Amino acid sequence: MSPPTFRRVSPPWDLWLLAFTALLVLGAGLGLRDPWPSDEPRFALVAKQMVESGNWLFPHRGVELYSDKPPMLMWWQAALYTVFGEWRIAFLLPSLLAALGTLWCVYDLGRRLWTRQVGLYAAWTLLFAVHFTYQMKRAQIDPLVIFWITLANYGLLRHLLRGPDWRMWALGWAAAGLGTITKGVGALALLMLLPAAVAAWRGWHAGGGQAVRVHARDWRFWLGPLAFLAAVSVWLVPMVTVALSQNDPEYRAYLHDILFRQTAGRYTKSWDHAQPLWYHFGVMASMWLPALLALPWAIPAWRRRLRRRDARYLLPLMWWALIVLFFTLPSGKRDVYILPALPMACLALAPLLPGILRRVWPQRLAFGFALLIAVATFGAGLAMWWGEPKFEARLIADRGFTDGGAAAIGLLLAIGGWGLAALAWHGPRRGVAGMLWALGGLWVLFGLLAYPLLNDANSARGVMNRVGERIGPDAELALVAWKEQNLLMADRPATNFGFVMPWPEQLQRGMAWQAEAPQRRWLLVQEPALTHCIERDRAEMIGVANRRRWWLVPAAAVPDPACRPTGVESQNQADGQDAQD
Repeated sequence: MSPPTFRRVSPPWDLWLLAFTALLVLGAGLGLRDPWPSDEPRFALVAKQMVESGNWLFPHRGVELYSDKPPMLMWWQAALYTVFGEWRIAFLLPSLLAALGTLWCVYDLGRRLWTRQVGLYAAWTLLFAVHFTYQMKRAQIDPLVIFWITLANYGLLRHLLRGPDWRMWALGWAAAGLGTITKGVGALALLMLLPAAVAAWRGWHAGGGQAVRVHARDWRFWLGPLAFLAAVSVWLVPMVTVALSQNDPEYRAYLHDILFRQTAGRYTKSWDHAQPLWYHFGVMASMWLPALLALPWAIPAWRRRLRRRDARYLLPLMWWALIVLFFTLPSGKRDVYILPALPMACLALAPLLPGILRRVWPQRLAFGFALLIAVATFGAGLAMWWGEPKFEARLIADRGFTDGGAAAIGLLLAIGGWGLAALAWHGPRRGVAGMLWALGGLWVLFGLLAYPLLNDANSARGVMNRVGERIGPDAELALVAWKEQNLLMADRPATNFGFVMPWPEQLQRGMAWQAEAPQRRWLLVQEPALTHCIERDRAEMIGVANRRRWWLVPAAAVPDPACRPTGVESQNQADGQDAQD
């Protein structure tokens, strides 16, 4: 939902206010933390190895090729590092730029299809949707995919509803292509052509009496598919050419995995994140708030406009439905899968908000939503301060806090207190304004205070710093049963024996490596991988990070380097924990 008072700000200051707020909310904390699991350290490590090795075409995770995702995000991170020279900025900056670009696309579409006021409502609504803000403050691939898909929708809708505009048509297809080589689902932006075809066939209009046209018989129609192929070829052609020219089965396996198993294979035979059919509806009902609080009033209004054959509503709404349907069919589901539909949902909602927000109950709903968050946050702080000590002790143990949790208590009380104060100042009659102040303060305080507070425990920075201090500057380090953040944050070049290699084999190779120079070589081992080959009373538990315990193993703790480890077979049992980090 959008603030009802920004109309008092005259152009162009209303747009500058939006830009400043977006930069503050989304950028707060930039440079104050390292990558956090589960995905951020992986992508940052790949980008770091690109810079160090000069091999930007084939991503590596440690000594192995990394084929889970195309390298687009890692290219951005590596390129921005070459500009700023600081990983704490470079790894998060692509998400911030993608978020700002997405907001601009939604604003400009609303302005062109309706009015400047509608564009502002659309952007404000998207900015404060919890799912959008949360995801755009993380360094994952999804923010970049959302931007490319929204940019593709932007180009296509400008052509279809305000065209013909063949440059926008080509831009839409090219953006879909770039989205595809960022993450395979980028091509879903082209599903917008289905509701466009329906609208053209049934004679729908695009506002002002202008008929919807697909212009499929014009030869310039094919500029779109050509732009898509050109964009995809930026990565696909050199990657396939080099991979096939290598007489190395590892490169052939990389090619097969990234082109087939991680795309069509992952969709048709989902192997993780199994969820029921209604999962995505629960995601929208919870994480797309406060925007969808307006649905009880929006649905009847949408119905009336669709009866008038207004394609400005049909295209984004039908595309939203197609995205949800597409990701509902496979058994594997995650909340981020449907997030690219949120910008179009906000666009379709924006023209209705000025009327909706003049009502009493939408203001009360917004007030109640923000009050629930503020009370829950403030209450959690009080519970840690005065409540059940087991809750506080468990949190301190899991997160490795060294101050007894005092900073975490202060953070929760500050966020909750800010929200309560903002709501008390504006009151239920101006509930939307109070809600936006409360949510804005939450995100800013979280970025400025929580990032440095949680960083050492969440990122493994604390553990790796203690490892470096303990073994000294001249020692060598190898990682066993490691996570990407360990290699990323090591203070020296660390040896690894592969990431997907079973843990017992990693440990066996690590012990053999250590035996070659026992006086100066150490192993850092995740606790579940410790076996009978390690004498724990001679090893040292060096710290806790991401709810994992890490042990530093000197050669003296390995009486027989030829011992064959048994027990945990691989890192797969930790994957479920990764998903919760």
